[in-house]
Amino acid sequence: MMAQVQYQTFSDNQLLASLAVEALIDEVNLTPKPALVDRRGSGAHDDLTLEIMERSAKSLRPMFEAMAQAAKHHGKVCLALREDIGEIGRQGEKTMMLATEGVNTHRGAIWALGLMVTAAALARTNQQYLSAVELCHLAGQIAQLEDRFIPKQALSHGQQVQKKLGILGAKEQAQQGFPTIVKFGLKQLHQSRSKPMKEEFARLDALLAMMTDLTDTCVLYRS
Repeated sequence: MMAQVQYQTFSDNQLLASLAVEALIDEVNLTPKPALVDRRGSGAHDDLTLEIMERSAKSLRPMFEAMAQAAKHHGKVCLALREDIGEIGRQGEKTMMLATEGVNTHRGAIWALGLMVTAAALARTNQQYLSAVELCHLAGQIAQLEDRFIPKQALSHGQQVQKKLGILGAKEQAQQGFPTIVKFGLKQLHQSRSKPMKEEFARLDALLAMMTDLTDTCVLYRS
């Protein structure tokens, strides 16, 4: 009840940003997660801690709010919107790196969750009530537009794995409307929630269901 009262005082943009940050904090606190940072420890990530991950998530709040504002400004899926949120994301990454003292904590989340926040803001601006699957599809439409202003830089770890193994990465997942989330994560989450179990266990079921399908470039690079 207290959270609902608090959220009622937020603008749409602030609400979406707060929910995005809350999702990131919930994600890192979900325990136990195989080899990932959680309340037990750092897993396979010797450069990450729970505290760093939470600090990183909170640093991204203004970025998510700015993305939602950009969606409200443009009001439709268009190249200008894609390029605006691309620049906002790059600035958000710089803020994140300052907060974490140079550790990459949420670069993937800036891309994926940034698209979802933008899509949700578009839907709210146009008074559309979309299901989670429809929201993933709308985010995919935004991702399919190519940002002309992406700076040239060295290949990321994920891109190196993609090039070596010929697999899809985070970019393609988004452009296809997040099929692993739609076909595996959401499906399992709904099934598990229909059973008498804790919400935390339902979320873990969904995570494991997605891990069975996803060609995770981070895991492949590390192994």
